Amino acid sequence: MHTLKSLTFGVIVAAACWISYQAGQTPPKEQPQAATPASGPRKPLIGIASGPSPDNYVRAIREAGAVPVLLPNTDGSAAAIDEYLVKLDALLLCGGPDIPPSEWNEEPHATTKVLDNDRYLFEKALATAWVKKTKKPLLGICLGSQWINVVHGGSLIQDIPSEFNVNHRDTTHPVTLETDSKLAGIFGETQFEVNSLHHQAVRKVGEGLRIVAKSPEGIVEATETTDPSRFLIGVQWHPEKLLPSDLRQGKLIKAFIAAAK
Repeated sequence: MHTLKSLTFGVIVAAACWISYQAGQTPPKEQPQAATPASGPRKPLIGIASGPSPDNYVRAIREAGAVPVLLPNTDGSAAAIDEYLVKLDALLLCGGPDIPPSEWNEEPHATTKVLDNDRYLFEKALATAWVKKTKKPLLGICLGSQWINVVHGGSLIQDIPSEFNVNHRDTTHPVTLETDSKLAGIFGETQFEVNSLHHQAVRKVGEGLRIVAKSPEGIVEATETTDPSRFLIGVQWHPEKLLPSDLRQGKLIKAFIAAAK
């Protein structure tokens, strides 16, 4: 009996050892591979502030090879603004209603329709900080162009029809560019037709800016910085609305994105 028990115990131990050995020989399950990061340089992040209809801007920025980032207009706090200054590679100020004329010490004209307060406070804080605290690219379109002038200390014509007896809203007209301007260098030409959706424009040009395009009536259609090392341009027309049919306007968006890289 003792011999049988010893034999049985030995069989059990041997079996356990064999199972352990086999388990040790079993190859581990293949682990899932980590995703390989996309090759190539990082695409620049372009902040878009902060109109209600951003689709055309988003498409134009994406097709020019960058990543559009829509910025909410409900947080003008210094902390939020400073984070944008660090993380974004460039800023696009887009079109919209009017800047309150109290910014240049005037009463509103009868035709002036000011921005809602959230957007006004946010865009004023963001544009001012971007101009004063960074050297990063800035493109202003329509209202955005006017913001660039105002934060540089300039003023605006509140209503073009009242002063020039001409309409610049929902129409087209030619513009003439200064031959030595950055804008003329981007387009490679100094005269072409643009769309026009504005009733305000630059009156007194802000400090550190120069006028680089006008309409036939002498209305300011574009400004840019006098700093040759920086991309900072404002145009009164809407290049994003002319794309993709007018490939000329794509040159401006691409130059903006190239400056952000």
